[in-house]
Amino acid sequence: MLLFEGLLFEGRPIGAIVLDIEGTTTDIAFVKNTLFPYAEQRLERFMADFAPTPKGQTILNQVRAEVDNANLSQADCVAQLLTWARADQKVTPLKAVQGLIWDEGYRTKAYYSHLYEDVAAHLRSWHRRGVPLYIYSSGSIGAQKLLFAHTIAGDLTPCLRGYFDTTTGPKLEAASYEKIAATLGMAAAELLFLSDHPGELAAARQAGWQVGAVQRPGTADFGDDLTVVSDFGQLPLTFR
Repeated sequence: MLLFEGLLFEGRPIGAIVLDIEGTTTDIAFVKNTLFPYAEQRLERFMADFAPTPKGQTILNQVRAEVDNANLSQADCVAQLLTWARADQKVTPLKAVQGLIWDEGYRTKAYYSHLYEDVAAHLRSWHRRGVPLYIYSSGSIGAQKLLFAHTIAGDLTPCLRGYFDTTTGPKLEAASYEKIAATLGMAAAELLFLSDHPGELAAARQAGWQVGAVQRPGTADFGDDLTVVSDFGQLPLTFR
């Protein structure tokens, strides 16, 4: 069932738009050069205080489950988190910890989230016209909310109806997109996914979604079988 009627993508009706973050709304350099180092430098100190709490214990148990070692010590769990962080692994417990640490940075105004110049205006415009907007990113839902609440263009969270992360499933697997469609109560063909990652677009398309490739500076070229834009204003969207 369409959540929103009146929007066409390349002439086909869509009821919601789901967006990736890194390389789509936000320069990956902000994540890699600002957010990742900020979290890595503080991870050991943060976990020393956080690990004894119930939520901290949940994170430690998630690490143990990921490496299939129920007896992994707290110190070894923290070391594993650091190893994943340095390798930029999309692992759920790491993403949860990073999000908690980034919260401190946003609250103290150590940084504001980068957005490409076209993003804020289009998110606000689509929202004003009633288009349901969602985020699907490897970063935790908490981190996603922080990123959009503290952007260089202000708080964009009022424009967004919901968020999905790796707890839904890996972004390179079609089953994850099928799960999102089921969660939203929509047919796959009614959903548009925007991303800069060919593998993610392929998985979404395999699940029956409509897709748009976003080519920002530094993004690899896409195949001829995709609709490619460098600015949200170039998307073949039509309101009726």
